[in-house]
Amino acid sequence: MQDDNLLIGAIDQGTSSSRFLVFSAKDFQLITYHQVPIKLISDQAGWVEIDPQAIIDSVVECIEKVSEYLAEMGLSHRNIKTVGLTNQRETSILWDKVTGKPLYNAIVWLDTRTHSTVDEMLAKCNNNPNYLKMECGLPFSTYFSALKIKWLMDNVPEVKEAIKENRCAFGTVDSWILWNLVGDKSVHLTDVTNASRTMLMNLKTLDWDDYLCDFFAIPKSILPQIKSSAENYGSINSGCLKGTNITAVLGDQQADLVGQLCWEKGSAKNTYGTGCFLLYNTGNDIVYSTHGLITTVAYKFGNEKPVYALEGSVAIAGAAINWLIDNLQFMEDIKDCEEIAESVKDTGDVYFVPAFSGLFAPHWNATARGLIIGITQYTTKAHIIRATLEAVAFQNLEIVESMNKDSGINLKMLQVSGGMSKNKCLLQMQADLLGIPVIRPSMTETTSFGAALTAGKTIGLWDLKDQKKIPIYNETFYCTITEETRNNKYKKWNKAVKKCMGWDDSSEPIRKPFWKRIGGEPFGLLLTFGLTLSIGYLIYKKT
Repeated sequence: MQDDNLLIGAIDQGTSSSRFLVFSAKDFQLITYHQVPIKLISDQAGWVEIDPQAIIDSVVECIEKVSEYLAEMGLSHRNIKTVGLTNQRETSILWDKVTGKPLYNAIVWLDTRTHSTVDEMLAKCNNNPNYLKMECGLPFSTYFSALKIKWLMDNVPEVKEAIKENRCAFGTVDSWILWNLVGDKSVHLTDVTNASRTMLMNLKTLDWDDYLCDFFAIPKSILPQIKSSAENYGSINSGCLKGTNITAVLGDQQADLVGQLCWEKGSAKNTYGTGCFLLYNTGNDIVYSTHGLITTVAYKFGNEKPVYALEGSVAIAGAAINWLIDNLQFMEDIKDCEEIAESVKDTGDVYFVPAFSGLFAPHWNATARGLIIGITQYTTKAHIIRATLEAVAFQNLEIVESMNKDSGINLKMLQVSGGMSKNKCLLQMQADLLGIPVIRPSMTETTSFGAALTAGKTIGLWDLKDQKKIPIYNETFYCTITEETRNNKYKKWNKAVKKCMGWDDSSEPIRKPFWKRIGGEPFGLLLTFGLTLSIGYLIYKKT
């Protein structure tokens, strides 16, 4: 019989905070948690970094605090049977294997400094953004880790020297946490979900790909060993949980897919946070998108076959609300957002495209910049706040449309989570624009829950085959507008999106040479040669 006091822990390291949560193994309820904010460093436009040591310190603090909370509740941290780890993806860290010290700050997933690196890579493949998609499932973008590693190799002398002396280790945040918390600080591991976000792992072999590594000129010697999402990664080396095993590792959005019980092919979930991340389970099939989505590993449980997903990523969601608060002082707290938005019946025909750092899926356009259009004398801050929420819903509509086209099957409902999913006004907008039910679970901590569920599966507490055994209750939002109204609004949104593109000329991809752009390579070359002779002749005549 299972011990009623048996607990499962989950480390949840995100972009803006680190948390440690504890769930009951008996009824899956959240027992307690602690959260520590993470400071983002942004010294230049488009640059976003985190001090890697701050990540480790915050995780350790969260674990120790939760131990204290459990004691106050008459429970013991010794009841924590195992721990799962979930983390922000793509964020890249390089460190010295000898000293264990970071060689540079962590470059965060939404950092856009690597535009020139992207252009350099595009120049190698005739400016085809999907050149490597069959191998890794991803387009060229500042988003993914390989471009960040390449930038660090090209721009940080300490990194160059460490690679030369075989002292350099690369990892996404999961690898960095494992290196510091597990064993004797020599455990260099990652899981398939995090590795699938680097552009360096082959989706079929689930291993580092020689061709991909050679393409980016990244030595395989700096990369961690890839393991499944559900296996023993080793025991924690210090503190109150010393000796407790970490038995699950997943990227945060994949953990959320598990936590929302989207285990069947055709199920989908959307997380509303700093950005939005919509994952569609494609089962054991690798589905390559032709509509701007990416192909990723959803999870792999031990020796079971890997499960894949289509993903659409929105760069700016909750970050747009924070912008209204911090930069425009439209409100004092994010909690005020819903009340102010509902003080007006609509946006007053105002549309806001929050392309602060370009547009992610399905556009993948780095030249786009933010745009608010439709303002009149009638417009108030309430209209702009409501338009901001509607912008989040519109961006997700674009992704769902792409998923429907790629899968050939229209999504029947959308499960949601994340901080912004607490906003009922937003979820009603989403249901209206999608025209399908939007379902919010009673378990709000679905990302951490997914890591805990996977950790429990690894040690045999449950098999994750029957969702009905997990007591999660839902609140459903239904569409309340006509198809004509929806289509008219979407038409205007698309008009606004087109207007915001091409604004930042410095982010445009490297163009083809002049002679290739005029009528193709052979004809263009001859034409350019002829023009050169003609100009030369005219200059000769003048002299």
